[in-house]
Formats: sequence, C-alpha cells, structure tokens
Amino acid sequence: MLDVVRLRVLLAVARRGSLTAAARELHYSQPSVSHHLARLEAETGAKLIQRAGRGIRLTEAGKLLAERAADIVGRLDAAADELASHVGLRSGRVRLAAFPSALGTFIPKAVMRLDQAHPGLRLHLTETEPPEALKLLRAGRVDVAVMFRYDDTAPEDSGIQMIHLLDDPSYLLSPRPGGTAGEPDEHAELAPHAEAAWIAGCDRCRSHLLDICAKAGFQPRITFTSDDIVAVQALVAAGMGITVLPGLALRAHRHPDVAAAPIPGSTRHVHAAVYGEPPHPPATQALLTALRESLKSL
Repeated sequence: MLDVVRLRVLLAVARRGSLTAAARELHYSQPSVSHHLARLEAETGAKLIQRAGRGIRLTEAGKLLAERAADIVGRLDAAADELASHVGLRSGRVRLAAFPSALGTFIPKAVMRLDQAHPGLRLHLTETEPPEALKLLRAGRVDVAVMFRYDDTAPEDSGIQMIHLLDDPSYLLSPRPGGTAGEPDEHAELAPHAEAAWIAGCDRCRSHLLDICAKAGFQPRITFTSDDIVAVQALVAAGMGITVLPGLALRAHRHPDVAAAPIPGSTRHVHAAVYGEPPHPPATQALLTALRESLKSL
C-alpha cells in the first residue's frame, strides 16, 4: 500500500521542482525528502524522478503518480474537513472557488452570512475560471465551485452535481454619447456592428462572443483581448471597440461613459458545483445556503 506521507512529498517535489524547495514547503530536511522518494520508488518499483542539470524533474511514471496523488491527498484532506465539520460547525474548513465577477458581487455577502451563522468555520477562497474550478473540485481541493455555463450540458464527470444559482444575461457595451449613465438601453442587435472593432475577454467568454456573432451572420474583428472588466470598459468608453459582458460584471463595475444594451437570448447560467449526491457535509451545505441567501438581495 502506498504511503500517504510519501505521496505528499512527491506532490511537493512536483509543485516546486527541487528537493530543497519541497523540503522547505514541508518543513522537512532535504535528506528526509530524498529518503521518502527513495522509499516510494521502492514501493512502486518505478523510477519517479531524474536529474535535470542542477534540478530534478518527474519521469512519466512520476507525473502519472503525482497526478493520482493530487486526487488522493485532496480527497483525504476533504474527508478530514468533513469530519471536523460534524462537530457542529464550531470548527473546520470549507473551500470555495469562484470566477471574478461572482467574487465581486454576491459572494462577499455569502461570506458575511456564513461568518455570522458559523463564526468558527474557516472559509478559503480561490479566484479561478470555471474549467480550473472544476479541476480543483474533482481533485478534492475545493468543496464548492461557483461557475457558469452558456449551455445546459452536464459536466463530463457524473459525480459532479450542479446547483442552479441564477441566470445572468449578456449586454452589448458601446460608448455612451455625452457620458451620462442611466438605465439599460433598449435590446441590442449584433448584426449592425459587423464591421466594428471588438474587445474579447477570457477564453470561455471569447467563445461565447464568437458564437453569438456567428448566429448574427458575421465573424467579429477582435482588436483587443483582456480579462479585466475595468480595462475592457475603459477601452469601450474611449471608443477603442465594443464588447459583450455579463450582468454580474456590470454589477461589479460600471463605467459611467459606457452604454449597456441587453442581448436577447444570450444568457449564462451560474451554478454551485459540488461533488457527490446530497446530503452534503454540514460545512458544504452551510456554504450553499449562504450562497442562495446572498442572491435574494442581488
């Protein structure tokens, strides 16, 4: 049977790329790290690391084992947190991954609600886009992943449960004449903007932009790319192009010189993804409840 401590050592070496850095992360001596790796190679019968100049790198067998070890160690840590949470949520930890505009709108309210209801529960937040959030969830490195999808397809992993939080409409952003902010403009049509310069966002948002423009009969001429909603809106306000942003992004930040018109039929669906069927661990359920409650005042 593989030793979990040695798997943790292999993971640290994979992350840090050297025995010295791994020893520093784990608070071990370097000879102790070397000993654990040697024992792990003896247990597996495979060469796991090899010298590369002054450093080391994982062999193919080492990479394979490190990938599996990440899942194993993540699940063990999650199990320990679940057991701790059964003490009545007076202690323990719950881990959340979410995309930026969710962190800039309703998640801070959820954090406040969770802290008020369970002050002894520690919450760890990670900002990341949906694909990486799902990877963290699968590996047991987070308990809840707040993510979005532009379609209603289910995740490839049947063990992941998607809990719907809200539908987030998309808006066409263009410079506002006169710089006067106000209510959202009339519904937008994309076809009249076929010759315009466009500004694209993250990979998933860029794909959505290409898809809705294709449905309108053209391919957008993308001249700028940025994930920063502040920078994107500043570029639009300066007349450098137009773009599409979701409603949550506009709630998180709204430039006064930008006009926003809702795009019919363009909506992303925001979910809280968890691993496994209910009942969920108490800490996870408490976080899900706080997320739902926070949306009531959105």
